[in-house]
Amino acid sequence: MIYITGDTHGNIDIHKLTSDGFPEGNELTRNDYVIVCGDFGLIWDNSSEERYWLRWLDKKPWTTLWIDGNHENFDLLDEYDIVDWHGAKVQFITGNIIHIMRGSVFELEGYIFFAFGGAESHDKESRIPGRSWWEAEMPSDNDKEAGRKALDAAGWSVDVVITHTLPGRLQNAVFGSEYPSNSLNDYFDEISEKLDYSFWFSGHYHRSVIIDDDHILLYNAIVKLNDEGFEVVRDDEDGRFFPDGEISDEDFDYLMSLGDEEI
Repeated sequence: MIYITGDTHGNIDIHKLTSDGFPEGNELTRNDYVIVCGDFGLIWDNSSEERYWLRWLDKKPWTTLWIDGNHENFDLLDEYDIVDWHGAKVQFITGNIIHIMRGSVFELEGYIFFAFGGAESHDKESRIPGRSWWEAEMPSDNDKEAGRKALDAAGWSVDVVITHTLPGRLQNAVFGSEYPSNSLNDYFDEISEKLDYSFWFSGHYHRSVIIDDDHILLYNAIVKLNDEGFEVVRDDEDGRFFPDGEISDEDFDYLMSLGDEEI
């Protein structure tokens, strides 16, 4: 089984993966997967608290996969070896916690995935380079070209896309001028126009929203892939997982009111 969720931000939002928050997880095995759509946050400062939560997550019965967001310590992440796994380039953080590198195409349980991490911090001016912000949060031209080449090899057809941020056209449609497009959003526009895919899951925006039939934002919600597509197994705490892109003016005002100062 494969589950997908949004940002964990180290120990800040990892509560969604506790036994109470995610009871389905108690029945999983190492051959089941939970995918985090960026801002994993447990490769940050190598503190004793961080190591505790890595051990805690490593002991969960499933295998955790994650892409990077914009809140990772990329200097520390660079210290891990890169190996091949299920067709992807990955870094084993522990035996059961795996970072999926940008631009990877890989296969799990009959699904073909395209994964591409990274995003731009909207508060980077208030952060300290090399301590709380890293330029590598935004993918390089080499990262983008690696993604194109991987999709060339896959015939530009996958089942599921996992990113941290959205294609620009969708970001603009949902959030308007609140989030100006950048080069990564533009890259995802390029990819989305050419790629055949069924679902595109993203994190980053601290909201859980089903934008349309194909594009889903995740924060504390958790979805499970199934034969019909996917099902929601955990909602956001207040129960407001907006379906099918039908967001009223009131709901939109609520989305905009949610805290995003550290996105």
